Amino acid sequence: MPINTSLSPIHDADFGPPQARHLLSRAGYGATPQGLVQWQAMGLNQAVDRLVDYQAVPLGDLEPADLDPDIIRPATAEERREFIEARRDKDQKTQDKFRRMRVAANAEDRRMHAALQRWWVERMAQTPRPTEERLTMLWHGHFATRHRDVRDAYLMQQQNAFFREHANGSFRALASGIVQDPAMIKFLNNDNNRKGRPNENLARELMELFTLGEGHYTEDDIKAGARALTGYHFDDNDFKFNDRHHDSGDKTILGRTDTFNGDSFVKLLLAHEACSRFIALKLYRHFVADVSDDWDLLDKGTQQVVDDLAKLLREEGYELKPVLTRLFQSRHFYDAGIIGKQIKSPVQVVVGTIHQTGAPLRNDRAIATALSGMGQQLFEPPSVAGWEGGRSWINTSTLFMRQNTCAYLLTGTTAGKTFDKSDLDYDPMPLLDGVADRSAKAVVDHLCDTMLGHHVDEARREPLVRFMEERSKGVTADSLVALLLLITAMPEYQLC
Repeated sequence: MPINTSLSPIHDADFGPPQARHLLSRAGYGATPQGLVQWQAMGLNQAVDRLVDYQAVPLGDLEPADLDPDIIRPATAEERREFIEARRDKDQKTQDKFRRMRVAANAEDRRMHAALQRWWVERMAQTPRPTEERLTMLWHGHFATRHRDVRDAYLMQQQNAFFREHANGSFRALASGIVQDPAMIKFLNNDNNRKGRPNENLARELMELFTLGEGHYTEDDIKAGARALTGYHFDDNDFKFNDRHHDSGDKTILGRTDTFNGDSFVKLLLAHEACSRFIALKLYRHFVADVSDDWDLLDKGTQQVVDDLAKLLREEGYELKPVLTRLFQSRHFYDAGIIGKQIKSPVQVVVGTIHQTGAPLRNDRAIATALSGMGQQLFEPPSVAGWEGGRSWINTSTLFMRQNTCAYLLTGTTAGKTFDKSDLDYDPMPLLDGVADRSAKAVVDHLCDTMLGHHVDEARREPLVRFMEERSKGVTADSLVALLLLITAMPEYQLC
């Protein structure tokens, strides 16, 4: 049966448990069975509004990342003078002092980077605004920047805060702000982009990966765009426009001639017809389906939906809330051909397991390491193109790591160690609150429906039922944890 391509909203009466689960799995990180009941009770419109327009939801005890902004800093005038004199006088002792200072600063920065990774995992696990973090992750992968190249954890924190600030707001603000972002400027060497000696890195990625996609610009457009971004530098932790290094002459970009600077360059790109489609497809791939990013490889139905989203994006002036709201209410989003068909990212596996089971976060250092092993190290995307996603998440090694990570979250036991149920520090019994029938089949059906989806057939559930029937003490905390271990090891658990 063809997938419904309509962006018209489903009827509120059709927003049942499967739809609530789907919404929370895609727009957030899932929820416990009790949480799903509460979200469904809100009704479609209120649930989507609460997820998308999340600024009204209090953050509770969540704190921003607390990093020292001065670990990586430019040398003071006195330090520069002292170092120059030491080199001139061949004063090895003083030169060694500065070398030790650099080594210590870099070591402390790496420590802060690891702390920042752990902080974000904790925030995603505890946030009452799941869509805020899903969108922040989307923009982190879209405007991909790596700490290993930036080598300044505070700049990465600033960028992360910038993505979060505008996550559900205006893509126009995101695109305009990214060319003034110190981490991005440093990552793509735009601090070396000067009049007469243009560096094309940022201009190229701005057009190819951030706004238009391949095939909608020429090499001459890139060269002229680089001139528009000359003088877009940074000083310590702040953006700095260096007028002396900016090329204010006429430039011809995409057929238009003007004295473009970074701001007017971005405006020109957003006005291009390819931009709204490019961003709409990015939203679609993140929230709806693991489709190709090559337009010509998409089926006609997907092209229609993406074009409808692109049209809405243009009409709304690149404001994201109306587009996300329309998408998360639409018949297309809740079609049976969409539900349960997207591969979870490593972050979704980790954070989703915590949200769905109520398991503790445990050692966030170990979790950050596990995410890296599964292919999604935070603040370290593999390239400026970000993570490929979809089927690239799954291979023999990452599947093994996914299963071990879920087991660690549920039991606190790492791979290679024997689980002792007497050490169990996680109580899964609240997952059965409101379930009067505690028979093996009823318990399995309840957890399969809420964790895997109603589409999992009886043949797939039967081994789980037999497993629970063989437990001599019935449904206990340890037998329920064992059942959760089996469920999280199923192929269906890798999908949402």
